[in-house]
Amino acid sequence: MQGTVRGISYSLLRAARLSGSVRMSTHTITPPSTALLQPLHVPQRLMLGPGPSNVSPRIQAAGGLHVIGHMHPEMFQIMDDIKLGIQYAFQTKNNLTLAVSGSGHCAMETAIFNVVEKGDVVLVASKGIWGERAADIAQRIGADVRLLSKPPGEGFNLQEIEKALAEHKPSLFFITHGESSSGVVQPLDGIGDLCHRITCLLLVDFRASLEVLPSTWTTGNRHACTLVQKVLNALTGTANPSHLVKLHDTIIQDQ
Repeated sequence: MQGTVRGISYSLLRAARLSGSVRMSTHTITPPSTALLQPLHVPQRLMLGPGPSNVSPRIQAAGGLHVIGHMHPEMFQIMDDIKLGIQYAFQTKNNLTLAVSGSGHCAMETAIFNVVEKGDVVLVASKGIWGERAADIAQRIGADVRLLSKPPGEGFNLQEIEKALAEHKPSLFFITHGESSSGVVQPLDGIGDLCHRITCLLLVDFRASLEVLPSTWTTGNRHACTLVQKVLNALTGTANPSHLVKLHDTIIQDQ
């Protein structure tokens, strides 16, 4: 058997040599690009758009600290401290508040993927790109997505939302607080109560608005929220979903 395997291996190697796809020790190493020999230059920019935003020197300094292992006790303490900071930003005490190594889109996927099953009715209030993206994520899961749509630049009132909730009876209702593609801020007062009446989870995207406007409505309400860096001046590539009590129960039941 060994002789057969060696014979096959020799035949394959010989064929590769003849075809020129494999070069042995005579192969010449390609030199690095000249750009790799130069120091990295990143120009200073004042960024006043919806994101990313300028990072403060304190946060930049934190990013340059020593690397430690993910299982070191100090790392666990750092993660606990970060969790406390996110809870403070959300003005909540819920335990299922965490940082995600990914963009705001990743936080949105985290929130939707963990509570939506194939066939679930998901109502999306779409008034810009982020509502459209949430609908796309839910559709990929196989959810029955219903749209409550407005042209970019407009928002929704409670009567419109209440009517749509009564008509579609969704298991999850998604709405964007600060729609960065149009600049519209959606009032949230009363939406949580409407969802609570029909036992519907509420997912709010705060990606561009948390800490710009008060969001203390999360205290005491049983719904899900998601945000990303933007105003918080976190490094690009981090996101912070906060899943409140009812969402936590839903995730546990699905296990």
